[in-house]
Amino acid sequence: MPVSQISHIDNAFRRKDLYGTNPEITFAGALSFMRRKYSRDLEGVDVAVTGIPFDAATTNRPGTRFGPRGVRAESSLLAWDRPYYWDFDPFDVLAVVDYGDCAFDHGRPAAIPDAIQSHIAGILDKDTATLAIGGDHYVTYPILKAYAERFGPLSLVQFDAHTDTWCADDEEGRVDHGTMFYQAVKGGVVAPERSVQVGIRTVQDDPLGVNIIDAPQVHRQGPEKTFEMIREVVGENPVYITFDIDCLDPSHAPGTGTPVIGGLMPYQVQTILRGLSGIRLVGMDVVEVSPPYDVSGVTALAGATIAYDLLAVYASSRR
Repeated sequence: MPVSQISHIDNAFRRKDLYGTNPEITFAGALSFMRRKYSRDLEGVDVAVTGIPFDAATTNRPGTRFGPRGVRAESSLLAWDRPYYWDFDPFDVLAVVDYGDCAFDHGRPAAIPDAIQSHIAGILDKDTATLAIGGDHYVTYPILKAYAERFGPLSLVQFDAHTDTWCADDEEGRVDHGTMFYQAVKGGVVAPERSVQVGIRTVQDDPLGVNIIDAPQVHRQGPEKTFEMIREVVGENPVYITFDIDCLDPSHAPGTGTPVIGGLMPYQVQTILRGLSGIRLVGMDVVEVSPPYDVSGVTALAGATIAYDLLAVYASSRR
């Protein structure tokens, strides 16, 4: 990026126009997601990016509380140009702000799910969609509850190594990143017959009616067939996409709490997402990025890139 093109720095605070991409030195300046303006003013805003720094529901390695910070930092490497694989800049289509993080009292863990749901509902009340950055995968459940109150039962498109639909004896109120989609299905938050889990490679004998395209199937049939299958399942239903970074093979995303080998490659994921252009996407998240387990930052970079692609999917039906 030629230095002569750089007319601004600290766009996270100084940006005046919510649209467009402004070059900024990648190694300096205030960090926000993709150098978007930090703002709690949602007037005219299409998407609010917000961090959910919660990791007390993890069953293995904690550390995803640092995910929002890590993804924001790595996104600075991407913010100077439109995404290569798309033929438009999503920031020419969408007004996007960094809304900051969800606030909660870590000393009162039982109150955190409601705090997350209320945080998201407050954004949706302004007719603004959310791109949430986790946090462990449990955070998606209260987010989905807020969305379901507005849109009804959702089509969940879940990229993951795990189904997260395991059942425990005390499911009601359980805060666990492996059981929350069991609760979502049983509670009518998601429509299982219109939902798809992609990249799965752990055993769950009862899929609860959710369609599964596991990792071996994606490898065999390729990303093109995969996105065709997803589109057929979700149809015109409102769609929420959740991307657990452990969907990627650990060779590309080692910084996560529960890595499983045999996962998807980044090019497969990006091809699938491009193939979902035009679906009725209403919300999205990227979760389970755990920077302490990846000093190189490559996992957070993958998370930031996928989040950027998700914005492009959202923008694709609004051009």
